[in-house]
Amino acid sequence: MKSTRLGDILLRQKRITREQLDNIIREMNLNGDTLVSQLVKQNLFAEEEITKFIAKSFGRPIVDLEKIEVESDITKISMDIMRKNMAMPIKRAGNVLTLAVADPYDINALDEMAFISGCQVEVVIAPERQLLQQLDEVGAAEEHLDDLMSDMGASDMEIVDTSEDELDEHTLATETEAAPVVKLVNLVLLDAIKRGASDIHLEPYEKVLRVRYRIDGVLHEIMRPPMKLRDALVSRIKILARLDISERRLPQDGRIKLRLSRAKTVDFRVSVLPTLFGEKVVMRLLDPSSLQLDMTKLGYEEQSLRWFKEMIHQPYGMILVTGPTGSGKTVSLYSAVAELNQPGVNISTAEDPVEFNFMGINQVNVHPEIGLDFPRALRSFLRQDPDIILIGEIRDHETAAIGIKAALTGHLVLATLHTNDAPSTMNRLVNMGMENFLVGSAVNLVSAQRLARRTCAECAEIVEVPAEALIDAGVPESEVGDFHPKQGKGCPVCNGTGYKGRVGIYQVMPIFQEIRDAVYAGENADKINEIAVSKGVKTLRMAALSKVKEGVVSLEECLRVTVTD
Repeated sequence: MKSTRLGDILLRQKRITREQLDNIIREMNLNGDTLVSQLVKQNLFAEEEITKFIAKSFGRPIVDLEKIEVESDITKISMDIMRKNMAMPIKRAGNVLTLAVADPYDINALDEMAFISGCQVEVVIAPERQLLQQLDEVGAAEEHLDDLMSDMGASDMEIVDTSEDELDEHTLATETEAAPVVKLVNLVLLDAIKRGASDIHLEPYEKVLRVRYRIDGVLHEIMRPPMKLRDALVSRIKILARLDISERRLPQDGRIKLRLSRAKTVDFRVSVLPTLFGEKVVMRLLDPSSLQLDMTKLGYEEQSLRWFKEMIHQPYGMILVTGPTGSGKTVSLYSAVAELNQPGVNISTAEDPVEFNFMGINQVNVHPEIGLDFPRALRSFLRQDPDIILIGEIRDHETAAIGIKAALTGHLVLATLHTNDAPSTMNRLVNMGMENFLVGSAVNLVSAQRLARRTCAECAEIVEVPAEALIDAGVPESEVGDFHPKQGKGCPVCNGTGYKGRVGIYQVMPIFQEIRDAVYAGENADKINEIAVSKGVKTLRMAALSKVKEGVVSLEECLRVTVTD
């Protein structure tokens, strides 16, 4: 769904009501409309009126696209991307690309346009209806992949477009070995490494095949290979991952090891999932050289890091790291284990799957399909004379029960859990069927975390943010004058996005005695949070705002990854 930041501004300025905004969002979800078009459709604004409001509030001029002669071939951005983001390049000067947009508050759209063009973007405002009309007249721009495919000599290549039922293993194997297919797969893998991607998505739709990279936590569309290459590309990846190319009805998982040099290898964790229009492939990049195991460089604040290190050096008890998928929980646990990895300590881990291997640590890949699940692995660990146990994820009552039992019987247990923040973690364990007194006694510390895109240090500049916006974000009125948020303008270093790399946002909550008492008494997460804050624990939003104050994270990014307290 498109951004609703514009809706929040209209709501804050009382130009629309909460009920009207909720109705607009509902309609946007149903029919894929933009917020601007819904405002006009529902007769809340005339098109000229909303265009003028946006231009004034964002501080950018309105342009008449009918009177502008657009420079030809100024970008490699496809028409599909322009339509999706409702943005049209109209001028390029050096590394600055001027975009005509209807909604400049759609930051994700601007980020994608900046990333794909490799330019710093500058926006001007255009009426949405005029923008759509101009996009129709300009026609399809050159696809990102055209030059690449012509360089590969693929222009004359023809693969028979057979139905899925007619494809056989021999046909796929033959197509897979075609030079353009091999080169294209190699290109995608190497390009993803070069761009610092964490995941590669190969996605088939009815008439489109697209490749997207997840970079700094955000997906960017990179290319659209010809549909006729769909099955050959998937099969090539399957062969590299040692998967069955003849099985196209069931999910499969595998691994690719790519050696870049004698000293550097990168693993790709491959997941293949049958979808309506073919098999979708997602490859997770696992680059040991990029793994940051120094806890002082992950983004912990001084007091939080002190608490965390103090608790991981306790002889027993449970340390829980929580957050959504992709929030860096595994890296935090690996960092803790790396610090604890000593010759005199026996460390065992149960993971699904093992992402990085470490000398001196006994790592087990769980395989539920053959009966080796987390509970069974943990029961075996307890017969292996362990000092420290790492549980990849607590998913059920049995895993939680064994982990808590181990923590109460002289073992240090590190584990991850999916919860929104640190205080709610205690209630989550109780909801999984654990007794209050066991949870309160076993857990020593909970660390909730998020990953935020780091503002590019090369092009960061101070931006003016209204005091009301800072207060709405959670900044105390007394501190508003100390906040001077920075935003990246976009430069070659950050591919024009204004962001480079990521930094952790942490809520580290030691289980103080007052919190234990609250857990014993069955208090809810709000009460536990109140106690934690009174003891100096920062909420995720407070921790994110600290990063904004330091200029490490933009205010936009703070609002994207954390919720209001």
